[in-house]
Amino acid sequence: MRNYWLVKSEPDVHSFAMHSAKPGGISSWDGVRNYQARNFMRDGMKLGDRVLFWHSNAVPPHLAGICEVVREAYPDHTAQDPSSEYYDPKASPENPRWVMVDLKALVAVQRQVTFDDLRGSALLQQMRLLQRGNRLSVMPVTGDEYDEILRIAETPDP
Repeated sequence: MRNYWLVKSEPDVHSFAMHSAKPGGISSWDGVRNYQARNFMRDGMKLGDRVLFWHSNAVPPHLAGICEVVREAYPDHTAQDPSSEYYDPKASPENPRWVMVDLKALVAVQRQVTFDDLRGSALLQQMRLLQRGNRLSVMPVTGDEYDEILRIAETPDP
């Protein structure tokens, strides 16, 4: 059974276009340093899952594209690299602490979907992204939420 997710990235750091430009449109989703987001990646993300790629800290924040999980969780090497901004001195090869997944860009959305678009849908009122205080960079999305967002984005499921 396929699961659905939403990941957030600042477009000046790692945009959907940057992601798509990688060889094969595949890039690792590294640098996650929140335990709940890590657990979603480690315990929940499976091969073939669909992922909504959200541009945060954009004007306005919006959905930019759709990805697919092409490699399940594995140790995030940036945690053990002292030159990385994501370095964690408590991480080691024996206890890597942090994980990443590989995502393949599938398609840019036909229409950018904003918070206002999401709030305007009765089907999305309980969506995690819209809940006060939810700042996670990785979060689950229900199948119905995913379908509704693609409808708003005027983009068929790739």
